[in-house]
Amino acid sequence: MNTEKVRFGIIGIGNMGSVHVRHIEELHNTELVAVCDINPAAFDRIAPDTRKHIRCYTAAEEICSDPEVEALIIAVPHYFHPDLAILAMEHGKHVIVEKPIAVHKAEAERLIRESEKHPELVRSLMFNQRTMPAHRRLKQLIDSGELGRIRRINWTITDWFRSQPYYDSGDWRASWSGEGGGVLLNQCPHQLDLMQWFFGMPVRVRAAVSLGKYHEIEVEDEVNAYLEYADGMVGNFITTTGEAPGTNRLEIACERGRVILEKNKITFNRNEVETSVYSRTASADFGAPPYWECDIPFDPEPRPPHRIVIENVAEAIRNGAGLIAPMAEGIRSLELGNAMLLSGLKDKTVTLPMDAAEYAELLDSLVKNSKPRIPRQARKSSSAGFEKSF
Repeated sequence: MNTEKVRFGIIGIGNMGSVHVRHIEELHNTELVAVCDINPAAFDRIAPDTRKHIRCYTAAEEICSDPEVEALIIAVPHYFHPDLAILAMEHGKHVIVEKPIAVHKAEAERLIRESEKHPELVRSLMFNQRTMPAHRRLKQLIDSGELGRIRRINWTITDWFRSQPYYDSGDWRASWSGEGGGVLLNQCPHQLDLMQWFFGMPVRVRAAVSLGKYHEIEVEDEVNAYLEYADGMVGNFITTTGEAPGTNRLEIACERGRVILEKNKITFNRNEVETSVYSRTASADFGAPPYWECDIPFDPEPRPPHRIVIENVAEAIRNGAGLIAPMAEGIRSLELGNAMLLSGLKDKTVTLPMDAAEYAELLDSLVKNSKPRIPRQARKSSSAGFEKSF
């Protein structure tokens, strides 16, 4: 086993990039050697002891050309993800791209095509919620067939509350031209990724989308989506940044009963007889299958999820470990979010795979009509509580 540390750089030292600085410094198999941000003041976020032994760049071309940098984390506003990831790979750097992979499907396809030219490089996405013990355990349950055929899924994910000062903290936030979307593109890529990771991709999407319903923003802050799958399964996905305290509850109705994931607990109400079998063979007009209420155990994970992904990429670079979140898989969650927006904004059912060009055209029109959002008062951005928000 190769134990040499992987030398990392980071492009973008904002809230998320600052978190990655600390994780790389704390891991046994990584070393931070360089950072990059177009705003030199961002380097003040880095602890003085760390700054002493790293190089600070203000141009992406410079950090990509640094021969000491082996791998780069891309942690910049969404629109820049594809171009910077491509630039990094062209310079022979392994990459981790922050979510989302891109703003729209066509751009994700472009990035994936370019990444396929570099099979020698490790290419990953920061889908850190795949590392959480409850999610891993639920994935095992589903893949094992223990639940039987899944009939319906409901995910209410409304605990992404964001205040107006949050949106006012950057002129790029919550605008079509600066961010490219709202709750679906910023907060929910993790849940959209888990949806496809658990259940696969739907074949049809119908959604109701509200723009700026709870905030002075031009992008979506509430979405209610209905999903249809090829095998007859249906799903509901509900999200907003306007509710407090909000809910994070995934409910799965299946032949073997019902599974609920909520508050980091998995509860399985397991039918003694499969639902369809009971329905066909029951002798009484009323009633339902008897069931057991089971709490599904899983081992705790003390390591922060982002750190696990970075450690995994380093192990993939040095020792060929399998990736937790390969880059190419990022297009699926993005397509789900794009389809919901396309459906809601055009008031129609969207069939998947969706027409990437149609959504790109819609987004282009939204960007052209995007108006600069001027905060009601100038304020210094605060990242207090940021790490607790995901």
